[in-house]
Amino acid sequence: MNGIFVTGTDTGVGKTVVSAALVNLFRRFGKVGYWKPIQTGIEQDDDTAEVQRLSGSLEEEIATLGVRLKRPLSPHLAARYAGKEIAIEELLKISINLDKKRFWIVEGAGGLLVPINARALISDLINTLQIPVAVVSRSGLGTINHTLLTIETLRQRSLDVRAVIMVGEPNPDNRQAIEHYGKIRVIAEIPLLKPLDQQSIAKLVDSWKSQSFLSSLG
Repeated sequence: MNGIFVTGTDTGVGKTVVSAALVNLFRRFGKVGYWKPIQTGIEQDDDTAEVQRLSGSLEEEIATLGVRLKRPLSPHLAARYAGKEIAIEELLKISINLDKKRFWIVEGAGGLLVPINARALISDLINTLQIPVAVVSRSGLGTINHTLLTIETLRQRSLDVRAVIMVGEPNPDNRQAIEHYGKIRVIAEIPLLKPLDQQSIAKLVDSWKSQSFLSSLG
């Protein structure tokens, strides 16, 4: 599929905010779409609805099909409690039927090695979709180790990792270390936006060097 897979160094690092910003960015240059294949804790935290709110997406820009599970747990556990098993093949079928004229921002669940079922991890889903990856990481203490581990694992699994986006108070030293040791570009540092709304996302994207983003991720 044509797009970028947004993974994180952990859960809660800011993948949804980054995804909304990327939807806003790529819409400026063509047709874009957002898809979250697996969502757990759907009753407490609906990432698809949040991206639609923050990016101001139209209904046709949002893919709603996928695995939707009530409990806010790892996908394999949330599915087990629901009496189901997540099948990557079913997610692949959905991806094949998505509008091929759109550039898809695909948001993962948690980090790269989060289990989907008894055999597969999020990394296996990425491999099945055959889509390049952007890594979202925190900016603060501990991020160097977590980010480098994620990048190394992506490369060991022959996955195409394109760039890192850091979220939180800008930290030049951590950014430099990730770029140096990870041999990768940190293409943005996103502060904690207050208020977090459609206007603040649009203003953030206005500040980006759009062509640099497009060449890194597109």
